[in-house]
Amino acid sequence: MNYMKKNKPIIIIDPFPRTMDILFSKENLKYLNNNFKLLNAPKKNKKIFYEKNLPNAMYIFGQPDLPTELLKIQTKLKAIFNVESNFMNNMDYEYCFKNNIHVLATSPVFAQPVAEMALGLTLSIARSIHIAHNDFTKGREKYGGEISKNNFLLKDKTFGLIGFGDLAKATLPLIKAFSNNILAYDPWISDSAIKSKKVIPTSLNNIFKKSDIVYVYATSTTSNKEMIKLKNLNLLKDSSVILIMSRASVINFEDLNKFLKKRNVYAAIDVFPKEPFPKTDPLRKLKNVIFSPHRAGALDVAFKNMGEIVIEDLKLISKNLKPLNCKKAELRTVKKITSAPVKIN
Repeated sequence: MNYMKKNKPIIIIDPFPRTMDILFSKENLKYLNNNFKLLNAPKKNKKIFYEKNLPNAMYIFGQPDLPTELLKIQTKLKAIFNVESNFMNNMDYEYCFKNNIHVLATSPVFAQPVAEMALGLTLSIARSIHIAHNDFTKGREKYGGEISKNNFLLKDKTFGLIGFGDLAKATLPLIKAFSNNILAYDPWISDSAIKSKKVIPTSLNNIFKKSDIVYVYATSTTSNKEMIKLKNLNLLKDSSVILIMSRASVINFEDLNKFLKKRNVYAAIDVFPKEPFPKTDPLRKLKNVIFSPHRAGALDVAFKNMGEIVIEDLKLISKNLKPLNCKKAELRTVKKITSAPVKIN
């Protein structure tokens, strides 16, 4: 695709909290600059900027507020690439669908990093890796089996997946190395789709009753806010593990604290209802929890993969073909998603 400078298609660049150098390799940045006119949105007076430039823009890299009245002034827009990766209720999706404007998110790039982090946290809990390391650095290590009395193997354990999207599917091959006893709960996905992955669909309560290790991967929606409460958590067996890797809003954190204080259950938490998490929150004092400050997906390779899949889909759309790599917004579900945007890259 080689255009004369004056005829280059326009891309509006508005990727906060991401930046172009985080998202794109030097080679991909060169490709974009050679083939497109890049217009950087300002931090202030965005409405004026969009009113001036949206009519001629063909693509947007970002997730700006795009109400109906603003979208109606577009004449060439083909795609909005949400590089923050969470679909938000800040644009008229119906207008986009009716006018053949693709709304795409780069979220698939996080699946493998989050899955691997989840497995790492699981193994650390199973074998007290983090505890043994801390003891060693303080000169009070315990040799042999003394620290391992409550340790366990992942082999033949029952795994439960709450949410069966990209994260769960990336986790499957990792945990299948240990066990084929895998359950999943996802009201948005058909039982047949879950069974096709050799996973048993079940209810939310059964996930907690029957699983030894539970991964919380659910998308945040209007209908599942704090759906995991004390009554669900109380169904967990002693010595079981719960890992909260996606969307803190699906869990009542006060109930989680009450539960973990009293029960012999282990937890790993990567996402929190408020970030930064308050320094005075009592949850921080619990010894049966591994804390991770929302970093499971935050790898440079993941951010660069965002740029790769954006470029790949950009090339397809430019040829009037369907995008194949980014996640497509689905009209029947996108308005129910309530994910909070990240503020720190």
